[in-house]
Amino acid sequence: MRLEAITWERLADALAERIVAMPAHDGSPWLRVAVDGAPAASPDALAARLAEALRVRGRAVRQVGASGFLRPASLRLEYGRQDPDAYHDAWFDRQALWREVFRPLDPGGTGRVLPDLWDPVADRATRSAYVELPPGGVLLLHGPLLLGHWFPFDLSVHLKLTPAALARRTPEDERWTLPAFARYEAETRPEEAADVVVRADDPRRPAWSGPG
Repeated sequence: MRLEAITWERLADALAERIVAMPAHDGSPWLRVAVDGAPAASPDALAARLAEALRVRGRAVRQVGASGFLRPASLRLEYGRQDPDAYHDAWFDRQALWREVFRPLDPGGTGRVLPDLWDPVADRATRSAYVELPPGGVLLLHGPLLLGHWFPFDLSVHLKLTPAALARRTPEDERWTLPAFARYEAETRPEEAADVVVRADDPRRPAWSGPG
């Protein structure tokens, strides 16, 4: 895959231009966009830039972090606190994402999405209120391991790190997750599954696969 150098600002603008020009694949009045990447790649930061670029263009945006949809500790940590297969398979409540985030944005849906569900520190429900995304609005779901679950994304962006960069930029106490991301690369092949790939090995010099 050929990648071109770009700045984060230009990347956000280019993605926003593509999003405002595209219809939803299923005819929904809402667009659903993934910013997929390991925490070390900071998908939340790109999602924030993209949200601002979309708002400047007159689009309502709702950012949702996958980290707000972790499963309870009794399920998440069933096999210990540092099990990479559990992190890959069981940490994120994907059924809740379907129920609380994606189905309300189906054609004929209510547009009322839940911004988060579970507080992993307190290990209890956040009790956050539903928020309404008006027709024409854009959902930005950001976080790790988002692809390969049949989520109805209209556009998916994958932040790619080489294994060396991922290891270098992952904090010591989180390096036990590295085998989970190696498995994700091998089984899901996000570089092939995503519509747009952004290489982020050097956070000062990203490169991307182009607008497509």
